Amino acid sequence: MDGSVTVITNPTVSVRVTSTVSDFEANRRFNRGITIAEFKSKLELIVGTPAAFMDLELFSTSDKFLQKLDNNEALLGSYHVDDDCRIHVTDCSGTQSGEFTDLSKVEKFEISDEAYEKRADSIRNFKKNMKLGRFNEENRAKQEEALAKKEEEEKAAAESIAVGNRCKVQVPGQPTKIGTVMFVGTVDFKPGYWVGVKYDEPLGKNDGSVNGKHYFKCEPNYGAFVKPLSVTVGDFPEEDYGLDEM
Repeated sequence: MDGSVTVITNPTVSVRVTSTVSDFEANRRFNRGITIAEFKSKLELIVGTPAAFMDLELFSTSDKFLQKLDNNEALLGSYHVDDDCRIHVTDCSGTQSGEFTDLSKVEKFEISDEAYEKRADSIRNFKKNMKLGRFNEENRAKQEEALAKKEEEEKAAAESIAVGNRCKVQVPGQPTKIGTVMFVGTVDFKPGYWVGVKYDEPLGKNDGSVNGKHYFKCEPNYGAFVKPLSVTVGDFPEEDYGLDEM
């Protein structure tokens, strides 16, 4: 043996990649034998910045700045790039400043309501011609009539219900529930007439309060508010489950 020492260098290096475009950090392995120009082309697929608009900076494993990678003809391996070093990409295209993503900087087309009303190629004019939505006066009149009729029916139903009545609640898609009427009238959380019911079982949604306002009092999950048309008053005794029997 002649006593010589042979140094073997790993042909690849694993680095962390960051950029001014986003806060995302990527870990990738690269060949030390590629040029900085080729390295930038590969980084373009990671950070999205065009290679021609990149400035590269090399940081140590402890994130201490070491040097710029500014020679496109030099090999990546000619720089002191070790595993877990960080390559930071500065985007010089303007993307990082929001030039192409900040919509507040985009000039917007504006038109007055009067001018828009006169346009023949507008969506509004199309709806008018086709009598769609609010421009269908006949359909709108029918909807308003049906709504007024339902409101009258709910008001009449509410007037026939009194606090203290035993009742049966039947809401489409839900099981029938038995309880006691605790409230009848209008509320703050929704329009129209409502009936507050204390169920015999914990099948409700509240304790008689909504948004911090109490309309009646009961145990949590025993109270609910339903529309008058869903309530039938009558002789509905509480179920006896025989809990007191031995």
